[in-house]
Amino acid sequence: MTDRTHTTMESHPDILDMRERHARAERAASTQQGQAVEALALIAGLYLAASPWIAGFNGFSTLTVNNLITGIAYALLLSGFGLAYERTHARAWAAALLGVWTIVAPWVVAGNVDTTRTVVNNIIIGVIALLLALAASAAASDTDRGGQSRSAGTAR
Repeated sequence: MTDRTHTTMESHPDILDMRERHARAERAASTQQGQAVEALALIAGLYLAASPWIAGFNGFSTLTVNNLITGIAYALLLSGFGLAYERTHARAWAAALLGVWTIVAPWVVAGNVDTTRTVVNNIIIGVIALLLALAASAAASDTDRGGQSRSAGTAR
């Protein structure tokens, strides 16, 4: 038989740093900027999902399905942003890639779907989605950077 030692979270060597990072993330998520980014990203994702019907190009089935799936994925990636502010850095970058994909999708998806309506719609919402995702990534990295600089400052 092996003897296993059970430890609690309170005995973790980095507990103070972990608590400080969590508190900093909670403060960042409760700022107006954090809440605005999350709300606007959710609206942008929902608009992207519904844009084929709103802008009137739902006849292009490939782009319609693409925008529907991309919009739902974008909304899901950034909608829980405030709940896990310090752990959303990778999700924000994935959302940024979806923004870039939205911009190039009219020329990449199958079929001849690059009409003025589809291109203008996807470029505008793609740029908005990209900027919101970059804002979310910057906010998340500020939280991470704050935690690293804090621990480096206390180690001296």
